[in-house]
Amino acid sequence: MINALLWVPLAFGVVGLFLPKRLVGWFATAGAVVTLVIAVIMAFGFDNGQGGLQDTVHTMWISGLGVEYSLGIDGLNLFLVLLTAVLWIAGIALAAFRDTERPRTFFFLMLAAETATLGSFLSQDLLLFVLFFDLMLVPFYFLFGSWGVDRTAEGGPTAAQATLKMMIYTLIGSLLMLVGAIATAIVSAHGGHLTFSIEAIEHQGLPLGSQRWIFWFFAAAFLVKMPAFLVHGWMPDAYRAAPLPVLVVFSGVLAKVGAYGFLRVVVPLFPQATAQFQTVILLVALASILYGSVMAFTQTNVRLIAGYSSVAQLGFITAGIFALRADGADGAILQMVNHGLVVAPLFVIIAILFERTGTEDLRSMGGMALRAPVLAALFLIVALATLAMPGSANFIGEFYILNGLFDSKIVFAIIAISGVAMSAYYALRLYIGTMHNRKPDGVASREISLRDGVILAPLVLCILGLALYPQLILHRADPSVQKSVAAVTGNQTAEEEAVASTDGETVVTIRGVSK
Repeated sequence: MINALLWVPLAFGVVGLFLPKRLVGWFATAGAVVTLVIAVIMAFGFDNGQGGLQDTVHTMWISGLGVEYSLGIDGLNLFLVLLTAVLWIAGIALAAFRDTERPRTFFFLMLAAETATLGSFLSQDLLLFVLFFDLMLVPFYFLFGSWGVDRTAEGGPTAAQATLKMMIYTLIGSLLMLVGAIATAIVSAHGGHLTFSIEAIEHQGLPLGSQRWIFWFFAAAFLVKMPAFLVHGWMPDAYRAAPLPVLVVFSGVLAKVGAYGFLRVVVPLFPQATAQFQTVILLVALASILYGSVMAFTQTNVRLIAGYSSVAQLGFITAGIFALRADGADGAILQMVNHGLVVAPLFVIIAILFERTGTEDLRSMGGMALRAPVLAALFLIVALATLAMPGSANFIGEFYILNGLFDSKIVFAIIAISGVAMSAYYALRLYIGTMHNRKPDGVASREISLRDGVILAPLVLCILGLALYPQLILHRADPSVQKSVAAVTGNQTAEEEAVASTDGETVVTIRGVSK
């Protein structure tokens, strides 16, 4: 079943290359739907009480290097896989309902990107994870560069220039991660059998000196992918250039691969370095929250408002992970899903607004709700979820994250709260500016079409459903989160309870108190 989940999108993409152009979009959508059905079946069969990986596949791939074709599902990736399957339907359907140039190649690349993304979430071998992590870049390189929007008339870059900038940032991070993965396997082997199995490496352990520098190789790759403050320079140009159907999945899913990598790879494999560099990463997370929030409410391009809001939200997710508390990491996983379910319909709405106004400038929009109450209502739910209105799943996710931060670093938690207030401003500014301001001349206000409603309504229903029952994710994620975080907290406890002999006197330090 897990092999089918991984390879079905690519199989549909290959078959679609030989279909008539008028059918390939619908066939690609069917492939995404089949992938979701498989993911849902696996989710229903998931046994939360079992613990550990389920539906595993372990096959030796390159025996001389100890590389395995190893896949599995647990609480860390179960709902990220479901999120991927859901959002890919939305992105592909959005393109299928519209005229797309060279549709066979476009939908093949979209489905190939889905397989690569699922591979990143499912991989349990470190080198296989790096391989899929890098392969994700290839389809998006062509999707951004060939179907992207040139911004030269606005003084911006061409689609090719924006894509090249994105690739330079992400490839440097990916190459660093490849070096880190090879070094991790060699150092952890201790002269014995070489393996890239994440579980085996965690069991073997690495010395602190090696953990320190390898930690930053992985952290660089993941922070660029998210993107985080200081390494986000590729994001503005790439978001403005990207085709909107592609941006639905790129912003909704790919940023989460970086955050997931911290939980799957960095925290369990480099626990001592994680504890040592906790404060540094939290500073990056706080900077992302504040910078992303400020930039989001100063932008006038609606794409960039959504893009910078994503920087802020990924900052919250990073803070939850590096609180190094189970509550924080639980909230981070919930918030990964929440953000994907919010930002994807946001970009669908941006596509609808562009078709009605002919612009992406917030200052030239307004009055969309005049004859479109259904569109306005759907957008309102998305906006309220974005600002983490009490009662929404986003509120629960941020509450868990802040609770973990308060237990770990109270000063960081107090500063992070300001990001919650700022998100209310930029979310409401975007909604009011498009829906309720004075309608400019020449702007068409009309109700959402059935084809767009079919895409948007299920995403909004997912937002509402998760608001009613966030425990669906929290309950299933918690055992895996506890195990991942315990790699750090257990190590800290062992150090705190160590017995040291000084000048003949035994000193026992328990949780920072000498006795």
